[in-house]
Amino acid sequence: MAEYQYSTEEPIAALATPWGESAIAVIRTSGENVHSLMHGIFEPVKKNMTLDKAKGYTMRYGRIIDPEANEPVDDVMIAVYREPASYTGEDSAEIFCHGSLPVITRILKVLKNAGFRPAQPGEFTLRAFLNGKLDLTRAEAVNELIRSKSDKARSLALDRLSGAVERKITEVKLKLADILSAVEVRIDYPDEDIEGVIAADEQFIFIEKALNMLLATFSAGKLFQEGITAVLAGRTNAGKSTLFNLLLKEERSIVSEYHGTTRDYIEGNISIAGIPIRIFDTAGLRDSTDPVESEGVKRAARVIENAELVLYLVDSTEGVTGEDERFIRHYSRSGRLIKIWNKTDIKSGGNGMESSRAPAGEILTGSRMPPGFIPLSSETGEGLPELIKAVEKIVLAGTSIKSGEPVINSLRQKELLEKTLISVLRFKEGIKRGDPLDVIAVDLQEAVHSLGEITGEVTSQDILNNIFSNFCVGK
Repeated sequence: MAEYQYSTEEPIAALATPWGESAIAVIRTSGENVHSLMHGIFEPVKKNMTLDKAKGYTMRYGRIIDPEANEPVDDVMIAVYREPASYTGEDSAEIFCHGSLPVITRILKVLKNAGFRPAQPGEFTLRAFLNGKLDLTRAEAVNELIRSKSDKARSLALDRLSGAVERKITEVKLKLADILSAVEVRIDYPDEDIEGVIAADEQFIFIEKALNMLLATFSAGKLFQEGITAVLAGRTNAGKSTLFNLLLKEERSIVSEYHGTTRDYIEGNISIAGIPIRIFDTAGLRDSTDPVESEGVKRAARVIENAELVLYLVDSTEGVTGEDERFIRHYSRSGRLIKIWNKTDIKSGGNGMESSRAPAGEILTGSRMPPGFIPLSSETGEGLPELIKAVEKIVLAGTSIKSGEPVINSLRQKELLEKTLISVLRFKEGIKRGDPLDVIAVDLQEAVHSLGEITGEVTSQDILNNIFSNFCVGK
C-alpha cells in the first residue's frame, strides 16, 4: 500500500473524470482561497463575472488562460461552491472543460503553477470527513459506490452513503451511553443509594440483536460488492465457448467443431442475482501432444482449482466418460460444482457420430442423462433459466438481507463490531458476577470506543491513510 501524506493546508486540484478522450472532463479544486487563486487564470466572458465575487452554487462561463504563455487554453464552465456548503466543506470549484488529453493536461499544469497541489487519492472525500460533512461509514460508501460492479452493489452502497449504517451504529451507541452513565454515576457517588438496575434486559437484547444483525450482513455485502469467480470446464467440444458467449451476450470466444480450439482461458464479467461474476472459458480437458494446447490445459486446471464456482459441461451426444466421472467425483465434495448436460438440441445417432438438430424449442435429454445434471442447449439457450437458478442457489447460500436493513461489507467495520459485541458480553457477565463497577466499566468504554472508530469519531492517521489511499484520485 502506498503511503500518502495528506495535508489540509494547501488548495488541491485533480481530474474527477477518467483519463481519456470524452466530450466533457471535470477538474475539481478545493481549499482556502481557491477562487482568488483561479482569478488570475480565468477570463470570464463578462468582465464583472469574476470567480472571487461569485456566490455559491453559481456557474461562470469564460476561458482558462495560461499566464506564462499568455494564451488561452480552453473555453470552460466553472461551478462555484462556498464553504461550508460544498462537498468538502471548503471553498471549491469544478472546471468543466473539453475532454481531450492535451486540454486536461494543460489546465492541470496551469492550476499547479497558480498554487494548487495535485490531490492525493481520496483527498476530497477525506476533507469532507475531516470537516464533518460525512462520517467514516459514508466516506467508505463513496468508494464502494464508485467501485460497485452490479446494480445491487450500487443500491447497497447508496444506502450506506445515505447513512443507513451510521444511524444503526449511533442507535446502539446511545443505548451503551445510557448504560455507561448509570455505571459512572454509581462509581462517582458510591455512598448514594441509587435505586434501579444498571441496565434492563431489554437494553442488552436490543444491543446484541443490532450488532448481530449488522455482522450477519457482512458475507452478503462482501459478496455483492466483490463478487465471485466462476469457470466453465469440461472436455474439448463440450460447448464451453458457446455457453461463455451466451452468458456474455457477445461473441468473445471462438466456437469451432475442431477439438482444442480454445488454447488459453478467456475471461468476462456478468451479473447474476445482483452478484458480479468474473467468468472464465477454459481449454478443454484432455491429454494432448501439442505443447501449446497442453499448456492451456495446465492453465485451465489452475483456474478451476481457484474458482469459487465450477460449471462442468458434458456433451450429451457423447455421454459421461471416465474422465468426466473423475472430475465430477473430485469437485462434487466442494459444494461448488454445477453439472450441465449440454447440446440437448442435438439428436444423437446413438454412437455420437450421426446427429442432427432438434426442432426449434424442443429439448432432447434422452434416457442417458444421469441424475443431478441440468439439461441445456448453449446453442439455443434452452435450459438457461434453470442454470441461472442453480447458480443463484449456490452463490446465495447462507446470505440473507432483509429489505431496508443496513448492510456492511467492510472488514474494518466487521472487526470493530465483533470487538464491540465481545466487550458488551464481557460487561454483561461482569454485572451478573457482581464484579466491581470500576473494573467492568472499562469493557463498556471499549465498546463505545469501537463504535466510535467505525464512524470516525475516534480514529488515527494510519487508519485514514489506509482507507483513503484506496480511493481514486479526484474523489
